[in-house]
Amino acid sequence: MSLIPAFEIGLWNAWIFILYQFILFGLLSLIYKGSFKKGATSVPYNKTEKRIAIFYEAICYSAMIYSIFLPLKLGAIWFYIGLPICLLGVILDTIVSVNFATTPLAEPVTKGLYRYSRHPIYVSFIVILIGVGIASASWLLLSFSIVLMVLIPHIVIPEERFCLEKYGDSYREYVNRTPRYIGIPKSGER
Repeated sequence: MSLIPAFEIGLWNAWIFILYQFILFGLLSLIYKGSFKKGATSVPYNKTEKRIAIFYEAICYSAMIYSIFLPLKLGAIWFYIGLPICLLGVILDTIVSVNFATTPLAEPVTKGLYRYSRHPIYVSFIVILIGVGIASASWLLLSFSIVLMVLIPHIVIPEERFCLEKYGDSYREYVNRTPRYIGIPKSGER
């Protein structure tokens, strides 16, 4: 990994994998367009949480923009280490998006990968970002993933508070049996 990355626009750049996550999010936004307009899914942040959420989004978009100019290290050992990690993230992200899209708005998402993590969409994005950072041998992209990992707890706590208000006891039961990020459910339910 070099300290100063190469900047060049190309087809085989890191954007290929990062763009996928943004496309899935865009598709989900289209599916739930009506509810986003009504504010049914907008999380009420306090001032500090709002600033953290904006900073989180800025880092995500910075990673996306940076990935456009970041060539993958095709043929290098970094590429062969990072590619399977990135592909695992893409697969997880696809499963999570299907789980999310097939759950009615009136219910919390608790099926599929949501049985093992209350926030698998964040986990899958971090896995993609780490994989791409390794595949492109970019310390900067890996640094973005570390910053996002630090910010994610500050993003998910208000989301969970919102879900508790919206879904009540069914979400509370879900929180009690499902780990926040990754793990095995606490009860025998699967």
